[in-house]
Amino acid sequence: MLFGPGKREMVRREDALPGRARPMAVAGRHMVLGHPLVPPYPAGMAETLFGMGCFWGAERLFWRLPGVYVTAVGYAGGFTPNPTYEEVCTARTGHAEVVRVVFDPAVLAWETLLRVFWEGHDPTQGMRQGNDVGTQYRSVLYVGDRARLRRAEVSRDAYGRRLAERGRGGITTEILEMPPFYFAEDDHQQYLAKNPGGYCGLAGTGVACGPD
Repeated sequence: MLFGPGKREMVRREDALPGRARPMAVAGRHMVLGHPLVPPYPAGMAETLFGMGCFWGAERLFWRLPGVYVTAVGYAGGFTPNPTYEEVCTARTGHAEVVRVVFDPAVLAWETLLRVFWEGHDPTQGMRQGNDVGTQYRSVLYVGDRARLRRAEVSRDAYGRRLAERGRGGITTEILEMPPFYFAEDDHQQYLAKNPGGYCGLAGTGVACGPD
């Protein structure tokens, strides 16, 4: 993965790359789950975007959960429409690498997804995740449902207290209403299913979520 120490400042909207109108072409179906990558999704499904650093390992973390209908990797939270991976790596799009998780809330509890998110990475690192440095690797949680967004904020505060008790820094995660999602290139979709020995930089803090 590409990273560099000079890419930690968020680009201004007026300085962002222009992008393009045409969406990225992706495969019809998820390589592991077999469901369509592109909407529409079945009635009753919910959707969230999780950013935990490099999206390759994060996507695998979520597609393994019972109740997840489909996952896809892409870009969100910035300014450039339909960016390429190379453009995102310049830090001139404002986007974070994210995983779109479409799930059945009747099967998979929102609190379970939050636990996997918080415990699966280090949400205190700002514009980086481990050795991956840059705005694209920041921790983000973009939610389309206001009630779930509020519960995410509550869980952030509770997990922040647990981290503080163990001498960790403050949580830097962006928790916002869901912005537009732009698919990443097909090579990145389900990357670790296609390349089982591929790079995965996921590393949590070792601090568990739990009742506050």
